[in-house]
Amino acid sequence: MEKLILILATVLILVAFILPTSAGGENSPGISDNPWDHSPITVYINDENVPEHYSPTYYKQIEKAVEYWDEGGNGHLNFDPDFKFVESSEGADINVKWVENLEEVEKAPDGVAGYCRPYVIDGKYVRADIVLEVGNYQGYSWQQYGDANMYAIAKHEFGHALGLGHSDDRNDIMYPEYEMRDNINPLLLEKTRPYLFIISGAVMAVLLFLGISWKRHKKTRESIEKEVFDDWDIDEYGKN
Repeated sequence: MEKLILILATVLILVAFILPTSAGGENSPGISDNPWDHSPITVYINDENVPEHYSPTYYKQIEKAVEYWDEGGNGHLNFDPDFKFVESSEGADINVKWVENLEEVEKAPDGVAGYCRPYVIDGKYVRADIVLEVGNYQGYSWQQYGDANMYAIAKHEFGHALGLGHSDDRNDIMYPEYEMRDNINPLLLEKTRPYLFIISGAVMAVLLFLGISWKRHKKTRESIEKEVFDDWDIDEYGKN
């Protein structure tokens, strides 16, 4: 009977973390005030087995998300987390990976951009898997997330990995919805950056040429005007 209760409690906790429409109070608690029984919390970022539209810049967003919580996050943590990045998933506390789209790959509900799946024993986390998608459908077209969106999603899921539930406060990172913060495709930006530099250089060269030409024209015009008016007898002209 006790095992059945423990299983049911674990299922309810997982559902609360995965479903994006669930929401608690502003300070909605997670499984405990301090879900990890050790420190530091080790983090493994899988940037090798990645989907087609993964951008290398996403790795930095995970580091920034960890730094956000390391510095206190949204102020609702009751403990000071300490993190350590590791190079292997074996024994790591938090494992982060990406998929192309959660709806297609893992049949997640519409609108889910990421999820955290904690594994709990006796009220403590023994591991947490964070899965993030690299894009979603905007209408009928698929759109890749920019770095700002990835950063926001990662912060939200790491909040779950630290024991926080959802918040009713729209300004809180733990609110269960996210807003599109940018529309910059990082892969497209990386591919087009050399062309942007070339175009920018060409525009600067044209502007510089026009500026020099204008100055030369102005100098020539002033020289001609000076030559003409210096030879002009104003008194004689007035008599005419």
